Amino acid sequence: MKCEEQAIKENMGSSSISCDCSHHVILFPFMSKGHTIPLLHLAQLLLRLPRVAVTVFTTPANRPFISNFLLNTTASIVDLPFPDNVAGIPPGIESTDKLSSISLYVPLARATKLMQPDFERAVQAMPRVSFLVSDCFLWWTLESATKFGFPRFVFYGMNNYSLSVSISVRVNRTILAGPKSDDELITVTGFPWIKVTRNDFDTVFTDAEPKGPPFELLMDQVTAASNSYGTIVNSFYELEPVFVEHLNRDAKPKAWCVGPLCLADPPRIQHQKPTWIEWLDQKLEQGRSVLYVAFGTQAEISLEQLKEISCGLEESYVNFLWVIRNKESELGDGFEERVKDRGLIVREWVDQREILLHHSIQGFLSHCGWNSVMESICAGVPILAWPMMADQPLNARMVVEEIKVGVRVETCNGSVKGFVNKKGLEKMVKVLMEGDMGKELRNKVKQYAQMAKKAMEENTGSSWRSLNMLMSEISNFTPQEKMVKA
Repeated sequence: MKCEEQAIKENMGSSSISCDCSHHVILFPFMSKGHTIPLLHLAQLLLRLPRVAVTVFTTPANRPFISNFLLNTTASIVDLPFPDNVAGIPPGIESTDKLSSISLYVPLARATKLMQPDFERAVQAMPRVSFLVSDCFLWWTLESATKFGFPRFVFYGMNNYSLSVSISVRVNRTILAGPKSDDELITVTGFPWIKVTRNDFDTVFTDAEPKGPPFELLMDQVTAASNSYGTIVNSFYELEPVFVEHLNRDAKPKAWCVGPLCLADPPRIQHQKPTWIEWLDQKLEQGRSVLYVAFGTQAEISLEQLKEISCGLEESYVNFLWVIRNKESELGDGFEERVKDRGLIVREWVDQREILLHHSIQGFLSHCGWNSVMESICAGVPILAWPMMADQPLNARMVVEEIKVGVRVETCNGSVKGFVNKKGLEKMVKVLMEGDMGKELRNKVKQYAQMAKKAMEENTGSSWRSLNMLMSEISNFTPQEKMVKA
């Protein structure tokens, strides 16, 4: 026990927490880059406020990424040992992007509960904590926050639209039981203009009698979230006012829009441009528009589907930059050589926002993870939506049907999760990159980009005002207050 306590102390951040700060905020992201990055952006945003100290909790394997991200900030970082001997997860694997299968995310999330004693020992040794923002997968942190008498805010990494629709479907579970087909459209209770299918949701929502580890984890998350002080949302009021107002009128806890959080990230100084940025510079000089293609770090794409993607891009004759994972390296004999003049394949971690902000990028073929959608909107780049898992199908509906800044790929059978052949992909790539609809989408998304920028303006923006109101409310918080706000 003493060795563990000493290890935690030694892994405290290089910058000590100021005792004269007005607020000390703990951020605890889940061990997945898509969940971690927005909370690191939140750290940067909080540190722009006067007399605020931020501590980020993580694990040893995730620390290098977080340390590099928060370089030149005053944020402190605390490592907690990740549990050993987790079934199905080899030693040293401490994040979802390193898992052999995304199906192992439940054991990974469950294992974090074993970190609670170390977390509480570390918190006990710190200056007074004003509040905690922790990922929904770290449901047990509510218990710790309650024990120490500070509020816990939950972070889902979702938008208000997807949260509202998910809550409605969960509460009115019978609406998903009615249709005979998984692709039959169903009207969402409370939102008569929104239609969804069973395929827009994971099986924990659609099973008539859900059970098993994924459902049990979901219920623990939902219970903890409903008893938390508030929800931090990486979005802005002007993007989805109906759903912000719905959540704050009809749901608990209160939703606080403080995004787009990616706009809190200051420009990074680079001594040398990455090769893909140099390639994009060349395309810009040639007057060529480029399609950016990326499907995140979690989606598992079959070799057959990868081949159709590569053929569809090749036969579309558009210029493209495709970021893929190493495990997806097989793209067919001679493909990269044949497209080398107009296509670049990147197998490294990239700064996606830097790519989207490049003036040559005029479209984004995306899995519709919410971080990617936010970055694309902020960059004024329309989306070709290809959702694959989790909240992505709902995000795609929002992008295409609600705010109308994108179009959807065509699947062979019309299903949300159906196979996409090369002809269908080629067709929709051309619609986005060359057609009149693409021009309309670009104009629309640029309007939202301006709204996003205004929302994050200091003192006057809606998200900045929301954050200030949150900080003011927390200043008056006492441990005797109920953790659920009316």
